[in-house]
Amino acid sequence: MNRFEQMYEGTPPWEIGRAQPAIVRLVDSGRVRGRVLDVGCGTGENAIYAASHGLAVLGVDSALRAVDRARAKAVLRGVEPRFAVQDALSLDELQETFDSVIDSGLFHMLSDGQRAAYVRSLATVLKPASMVYVLCFSDEEPGSEGPRRVTVEELVETFRMPFAVERLERTRFANRLSSRGAVAWLASICYIGQPISVGC
Repeated sequence: MNRFEQMYEGTPPWEIGRAQPAIVRLVDSGRVRGRVLDVGCGTGENAIYAASHGLAVLGVDSALRAVDRARAKAVLRGVEPRFAVQDALSLDELQETFDSVIDSGLFHMLSDGQRAAYVRSLATVLKPASMVYVLCFSDEEPGSEGPRRVTVEELVETFRMPFAVERLERTRFANRLSSRGAVAWLASICYIGQPISVGC
Protein backbone atom coordinates (compact mmCIF):
# COMPACT_ATOMS: atom_id res chain seq x y z
CA MET A 1 0.00 0.00 0.00
CA ASN A 2 1.52 3.36 -1.00
CA ARG A 3 1.44 6.32 1.38
CA PHE A 4 -1.39 8.04 -0.48
CA GLU A 5 -3.52 4.89 -0.31
CA GLN A 6 -3.00 4.90 3.45
CA MET A 7 -4.01 8.55 3.74
CA TYR A 8 -7.28 7.83 1.94
CA GLU A 9 -8.22 5.36 4.67
CA GLY A 10 -9.44 8.59 6.26
CA THR A 11 -9.88 12.08 4.81
CA PRO A 12 -6.58 13.75 3.87
CA PRO A 13 -6.23 17.45 4.76
CA TRP A 14 -6.31 18.49 1.09
CA GLU A 15 -9.73 16.89 0.55
CA ILE A 16 -12.07 19.86 1.06
CA GLY A 17 -15.24 18.59 -0.64
CA ARG A 18 -15.04 21.04 -3.52
CA ALA A 19 -12.62 22.11 -6.23
CA GLN A 20 -9.65 24.24 -5.21
CA PRO A 21 -10.60 27.93 -5.64
CA ALA A 22 -7.46 28.59 -7.70
CA ILE A 23 -8.43 25.79 -10.10
CA VAL A 24 -12.01 27.09 -10.28
CA ARG A 25 -10.66 30.47 -11.41
CA LEU A 26 -8.48 28.80 -14.05
CA VAL A 27 -11.40 26.84 -15.48
CA ASP A 28 -13.80 29.80 -15.34
CA SER A 29 -11.29 32.01 -17.17
CA GLY A 30 -11.00 29.55 -20.04
CA ARG A 31 -7.28 28.99 -19.51
CA VAL A 32 -7.89 25.26 -19.01
CA ARG A 33 -8.87 24.07 -22.48
CA GLY A 34 -9.20 21.06 -24.77
CA ARG A 35 -8.44 17.61 -23.43
CA VAL A 36 -7.53 17.86 -19.75
CA LEU A 37 -5.43 15.62 -17.52
CA ASP A 38 -5.85 16.05 -13.75
CA VAL A 39 -2.77 14.35 -12.36
CA GLY A 40 -2.94 13.37 -8.70
CA CYS A 41 -6.70 13.94 -8.89
CA GLY A 42 -7.55 12.58 -5.44
CA THR A 43 -11.31 12.12 -5.09
CA GLY A 44 -11.93 14.08 -8.26
CA GLU A 45 -13.20 17.51 -7.22
CA ASN A 46 -11.11 19.48 -9.74
CA ALA A 47 -11.74 16.98 -12.53
CA ILE A 48 -15.49 16.99 -11.88
CA TYR A 49 -15.58 20.80 -11.85
CA ALA A 50 -13.74 20.98 -15.18
CA ALA A 51 -15.98 18.30 -16.71
CA SER A 52 -19.08 20.19 -15.54
CA HIS A 53 -17.87 23.05 -17.76
CA GLY A 54 -17.82 20.90 -20.87
CA LEU A 55 -14.17 19.83 -20.82
CA ALA A 56 -13.05 16.29 -21.64
CA VAL A 57 -11.18 15.28 -18.48
CA LEU A 58 -9.14 12.29 -17.34
CA GLY A 59 -8.25 12.23 -13.65
CA VAL A 60 -5.46 9.92 -12.51
CA ASP A 61 -4.19 9.01 -9.07
CA SER A 62 -2.03 6.25 -7.64
CA ALA A 63 -4.53 5.61 -4.82
CA LEU A 64 -7.32 3.19 -5.77
CA ARG A 65 -9.48 4.39 -2.86
CA ALA A 66 -9.32 7.96 -4.16
CA VAL A 67 -10.20 6.93 -7.71
CA ASP A 68 -13.14 4.83 -6.53
CA ARG A 69 -14.50 7.80 -4.59
CA ALA A 70 -14.00 10.09 -7.58
CA ARG A 71 -15.97 7.77 -9.84
CA ALA A 72 -18.81 7.59 -7.31
CA LYS A 73 -18.93 11.38 -6.95
CA ALA A 74 -19.06 11.87 -10.71
CA VAL A 75 -22.03 9.54 -11.01
CA LEU A 76 -23.89 11.30 -8.19
CA ARG A 77 -23.27 14.71 -9.77
CA GLY A 78 -24.21 13.62 -13.26
CA VAL A 79 -20.92 14.49 -14.97
CA GLU A 80 -18.65 12.24 -17.00
CA PRO A 81 -14.94 12.73 -16.43
CA ARG A 82 -12.90 9.55 -16.75
CA PHE A 83 -10.77 8.29 -13.86
CA ALA A 84 -7.91 5.81 -13.77
CA VAL A 85 -5.37 4.45 -11.31
CA GLN A 86 -2.03 5.64 -12.68
CA ASP A 87 1.40 6.53 -11.33
CA ALA A 88 2.23 10.15 -12.20
CA LEU A 89 5.80 9.09 -12.99
CA SER A 90 4.61 6.72 -15.73
CA LEU A 91 2.09 8.78 -17.68
CA ASP A 92 3.37 7.36 -20.97
CA GLU A 93 1.33 4.26 -20.12
CA LEU A 94 -1.83 6.28 -20.81
CA GLN A 95 -0.90 6.49 -24.51
CA GLU A 96 -2.85 9.76 -24.79
CA THR A 97 -2.02 13.43 -25.25
CA PHE A 98 -3.60 16.44 -23.57
CA ASP A 99 -3.96 20.18 -24.11
CA SER A 100 -4.02 21.07 -20.40
CA VAL A 101 -2.71 19.43 -17.24
CA ILE A 102 -3.87 20.28 -13.72
CA ASP A 103 -1.54 19.45 -10.84
CA SER A 104 -3.21 20.48 -7.61
CA GLY A 105 -1.05 19.46 -4.67
CA LEU A 106 1.06 16.73 -6.27
CA PHE A 107 4.28 18.55 -7.14
CA HIS A 108 5.01 19.65 -3.58
CA MET A 109 4.82 16.01 -2.44
CA LEU A 110 7.63 14.88 -4.74
CA SER A 111 11.30 14.39 -3.84
CA ASP A 112 14.00 16.02 -5.96
CA GLY A 113 14.54 12.78 -7.88
CA GLN A 114 10.83 12.32 -8.40
CA ARG A 115 10.50 15.86 -9.73
CA ALA A 116 12.89 15.11 -12.60
CA ALA A 117 11.06 11.87 -13.37
CA TYR A 118 7.72 13.68 -13.21
CA VAL A 119 8.77 16.28 -15.76
CA ARG A 120 9.94 13.55 -18.13
CA SER A 121 6.64 11.74 -17.58
CA LEU A 122 4.58 14.85 -18.33
CA ALA A 123 6.43 15.39 -21.60
CA THR A 124 5.14 12.04 -22.86
CA VAL A 125 1.49 13.18 -22.76
CA LEU A 126 1.86 16.71 -24.09
CA LYS A 127 2.16 18.37 -27.47
CA PRO A 128 3.64 21.77 -28.34
CA ALA A 129 1.69 24.62 -26.72
CA SER A 130 0.06 22.35 -24.11
CA MET A 131 -0.19 24.01 -20.69
CA VAL A 132 0.56 22.62 -17.24
CA TYR A 133 -0.92 24.36 -14.20
CA VAL A 134 0.83 23.56 -10.91
CA LEU A 135 -0.76 24.59 -7.60
CA CYS A 136 1.73 24.01 -4.78
CA PHE A 137 2.69 25.21 -1.31
CA SER A 138 4.87 28.32 -1.40
CA ASP A 139 8.05 28.97 0.55
CA GLU A 140 6.20 32.03 1.85
CA GLU A 141 3.95 29.77 3.95
CA PRO A 142 5.29 29.96 7.54
CA GLY A 143 6.10 26.92 9.65
CA SER A 144 7.15 23.44 8.59
CA GLU A 145 4.05 21.29 8.99
CA GLY A 146 2.50 19.74 5.91
CA PRO A 147 4.17 19.36 2.51
CA ARG A 148 7.54 20.83 1.62
CA ARG A 149 7.56 24.43 0.51
CA VAL A 150 8.45 25.31 -3.08
CA THR A 151 10.45 28.34 -4.21
CA VAL A 152 10.13 30.24 -7.48
CA GLU A 153 13.66 29.13 -8.32
CA GLU A 154 12.73 25.47 -7.85
CA LEU A 155 9.77 25.77 -10.20
CA VAL A 156 11.78 27.55 -12.88
CA GLU A 157 14.70 25.13 -12.58
CA THR A 158 12.49 22.02 -12.63
CA PHE A 159 10.37 23.16 -15.56
CA ARG A 160 13.12 24.23 -17.96
CA MET A 161 13.40 23.30 -21.64
CA PRO A 162 11.34 21.82 -23.21
CA PHE A 163 9.06 23.56 -20.66
CA ALA A 164 8.90 27.24 -19.76
CA VAL A 165 7.27 28.88 -16.73
CA GLU A 166 5.12 31.64 -18.22
CA ARG A 167 3.38 33.00 -15.15
CA LEU A 168 3.63 32.68 -11.37
CA GLU A 169 0.74 33.86 -9.20
CA ARG A 170 0.51 34.05 -5.42
CA THR A 171 -2.67 32.36 -4.24
CA ARG A 172 -3.98 30.10 -1.46
CA PHE A 173 -4.17 26.32 -1.20
CA ALA A 174 -7.42 25.50 0.59
CA ASN A 175 -7.26 22.70 3.16
CA ARG A 176 -9.16 21.28 6.10
CA LEU A 177 -6.61 22.44 8.69
CA SER A 178 -6.89 26.20 8.22
CA SER A 179 -9.83 28.39 7.29
CA ARG A 180 -7.49 30.68 5.35
CA GLY A 181 -5.62 27.91 3.57
CA ALA A 182 -1.89 27.96 2.89
CA VAL A 183 0.16 30.41 0.85
CA ALA A 184 0.70 28.84 -2.55
CA TRP A 185 2.08 29.32 -6.03
CA LEU A 186 0.02 28.81 -9.15
CA ALA A 187 2.49 28.24 -11.98
CA SER A 188 1.39 28.38 -15.62
CA ILE A 189 3.89 26.31 -17.59
CA CYS A 190 4.05 25.87 -21.36
CA TYR A 191 5.35 22.71 -22.97
CA ILE A 192 7.33 24.07 -25.89
CA GLY A 193 8.36 20.73 -27.37
CA GLN A 194 9.12 20.71 -31.08
CA PRO A 195 8.99 22.84 -33.09
CA ILE A 196 10.01 25.53 -30.64
CA SER A 197 8.40 28.21 -32.82
CA VAL A 198 4.91 27.17 -31.68
CA GLY A 199 3.49 29.81 -29.35
CA CYS A 200 1.48 29.16 -26.19
